[in-house]
Amino acid sequence: MSTMYAALLRGINVSGHRRVPMAELRTLLTELGHGDVATYLQSGNAVFSTASGDENTLAAALEKAIEARFGFPVDTLVRPASYLAAVADDCPFPAAELEGKQLHVTYFDKQVDPARFAPLDAAAFRPEEFRLGERELYLYAPDGLGRSKLAVALARPALTKGLIGTTRNWNTVVKLVEMTRD
Repeated sequence: MSTMYAALLRGINVSGHRRVPMAELRTLLTELGHGDVATYLQSGNAVFSTASGDENTLAAALEKAIEARFGFPVDTLVRPASYLAAVADDCPFPAAELEGKQLHVTYFDKQVDPARFAPLDAAAFRPEEFRLGERELYLYAPDGLGRSKLAVALARPALTKGLIGTTRNWNTVVKLVEMTRD
């Protein structure tokens, strides 16, 4: 039996740098033996099915293949459909009432200790807000991510040291859930 997964590539196709064409990414995933391969947007979102492997093993294999094919490393997170659906279902903000550009999820490579973000004076950034899940951070930025002072503060190396994270807007979060439904 196969499981659907999403691969979330970090920092590709930004301003023409670290270019990974989605057609080539689909080919690469197929060559790795995965089925039902599809991509979404140019920002490194792919879905696939596979009968074997865990998310860490799948991510490591994809990272290795990407570096061999494109000549540069790309941090990659792989998450099963069930996890993606749970992240959407557990959103602490009223997602249905917000525009997709106002709500974001940062997916992390491991569980995040809330104490890591405790030094941040979250009240100083209102009306922007964030909430932590287990391996994800939800960010409400009413004026969008590009204007978010809280997003900049959350990305400070002192807070993110030792973490790999990649952020998606709510429209992409929802689309990946749709694309990975079994």
